Amino acid sequence: MKVLLDTHALLWWLSDSEKLGPTAREIIADPAHDILVSVVSLWEIAIKIRIGKLDADIIEITDAIPTEGFALLQITPDHLKLLMGLPMHHRDPFGHLLMAQALSEQASFLSGDSQMAHYSIERIDCS
Repeated sequence: MKVLLDTHALLWWLSDSEKLGPTAREIIADPAHDILVSVVSLWEIAIKIRIGKLDADIIEITDAIPTEGFALLQITPDHLKLLMGLPMHHRDPFGHLLMAQALSEQASFLSGDSQMAHYSIERIDCS
């Protein structure tokens, strides 16, 4: 199974947060699954660190991606084409692009964001 982590799912995994439930943990930890981390998430994290909304170290996070066995997903024109067709059920531009990437990559989207339920995307809940 191919799984794209939402930004908060990545942060919860790296911090060993209790917010990430046992099913989500099993999926991420299973070496049979291809776990993707988008550069979109890294961009979101960097912005939140810069404006003081997140206390984290971007270098530690980026270094952890290959260490954890995760693959880094870049933004492609196909992702942007799919993005343009997504309905605007919510206003999170990072979430929209992550969903477009999951659709394009035929990946499940591991997220705790309840707004994602409004979209026709295969979603795995974080809890």
